[in-house]
Amino acid sequence: MLEISNIRDQRERIITGLKKRGIDANPTLDAIIKLDDERKANQNVVDNTLAEINRLSKEIGKLMQAGDRQGGDNMKHLVAELKENSKDKESRQVELESEIKTLLYTLPNAPAELVPNGRSAEENINIHEKKVEVTLPSNAQPHWELTKKYDLIDFELGVKITGAGFPVYKGKGAKLQRALIQFFLDEAEKAGYLEIIPPLMVNEDSGIGTGQLPDKEGQMYHSTIDNLYLIPTAEVPITNLYRDVILKEDDFPVKMAGYTPCFRREAGSYGKDVRGLNRLHQFDKVEIVQLEHPDRSMATLDTMVDHVKGLLDKLNLPYRVLRLCGGDMGFASAITYDLEVWSAAQEKWLEVSSVSNFETFQANRLKLRFKDASGKMRLAHTLNGSALALPRILAALLENNQTENGINIPEVLHAYTRFTHI
Repeated sequence: MLEISNIRDQRERIITGLKKRGIDANPTLDAIIKLDDERKANQNVVDNTLAEINRLSKEIGKLMQAGDRQGGDNMKHLVAELKENSKDKESRQVELESEIKTLLYTLPNAPAELVPNGRSAEENINIHEKKVEVTLPSNAQPHWELTKKYDLIDFELGVKITGAGFPVYKGKGAKLQRALIQFFLDEAEKAGYLEIIPPLMVNEDSGIGTGQLPDKEGQMYHSTIDNLYLIPTAEVPITNLYRDVILKEDDFPVKMAGYTPCFRREAGSYGKDVRGLNRLHQFDKVEIVQLEHPDRSMATLDTMVDHVKGLLDKLNLPYRVLRLCGGDMGFASAITYDLEVWSAAQEKWLEVSSVSNFETFQANRLKLRFKDASGKMRLAHTLNGSALALPRILAALLENNQTENGINIPEVLHAYTRFTHI
């Protein structure tokens, strides 16, 4: 959530940034400032009224002690009128704060200066590409055929049990999935991340805190009886561990990682891009999260991207790094890098990670603050990234490593799978 102080002090920067998303923010910013002006004026009246009530209350005591009952009673009537007026003003204050918050919730984060202009994925910038020679056999197949051939994943059985987008992993397919999860967690631990096993359902406050609500209700599975949401990513519960927390400056960086299943309705998805593991309603992911000092968050973002690149290097997968344009970024992000792997059998790039700096956008919703060296209270910066999402990594591994006689397992995973070939 954008800060009102920044809307006032950095209006042009915010307007310029939101134009990168194709948004003319002027009308909304005007409405927010107008309501905030009214809120300030109204609060001033409330404060002055309360001060006057306190003053008169003391005078009533003096009059009563002096035996002036009539004067005291007259002043009591005046105090009662002031209290009634104050109730109306306090009620209006609640309404104004609610109206301001509602408008603030409609505004996405303002993209950082590095973010390119653009409305769609075609306008993202390729900033790095790692080529790996992939030689496919003459009978090469996409992963949905390979998983059927070697009995690794049963998509039809998942449809029977639940529905499309809920695959059943079997035998070496299940072991390979588990191996990847453990490998990613071990690499996160080596990089200094504290492992967290969070809840898989969150309440409404948690969804609001990281920006999933009230923007993305339709993309989250909602248990209406208990008003709980299945998590779309471990980012949500892990970041919310620090909701309403005040950190010390030397607490930074706070580094956390967690493996969870993730649940997304993916409403409106259809066509060839949803085949097999390309787009699922339930999938596994290891997430890395950092809370950082504002002065260091952009440098930290680079280290997080490098961490994900290192995982792909060790898996010997061809990949590229994209800096997303304003129109292709998530609602809460100030800047995002997507990492995509090349699927040789499908002849397409598959997104496997998004690494983002949210700056103060989430922290403002979360009330996640810290005291700086001068004792001033400030908002922290939050960052997160997939390290990594499993489905498309698994798809690329199966497709790129297939041979005439089966599928070779990357050497870095041998100790985890305890087999080298499928």
